[in-house]
Amino acid sequence: MPENILIADVVTVFALVLVFEGVVYALFPSQMKTFMGRMVEMPTSSLRNSGLVAAVAGVLLVWLIRG
Repeated sequence: MPENILIADVVTVFALVLVFEGVVYALFPSQMKTFMGRMVEMPTSSLRNSGLVAAVAGVLLVWLIRG
């Protein structure tokens, strides 16, 4: 039974990511195009570091919430 709960949680998280991404693109399409253009010009190391910081922050939030 715990495996089913884990799978349901993972699918729920993925679905919420899609919802948030979709809402941002639907409400702010011009700003997202501008943002993506800026991302292309950013150094790879900056993108990697930003991604790592976001991932660590996400893990810490999950750890704090789920214990």
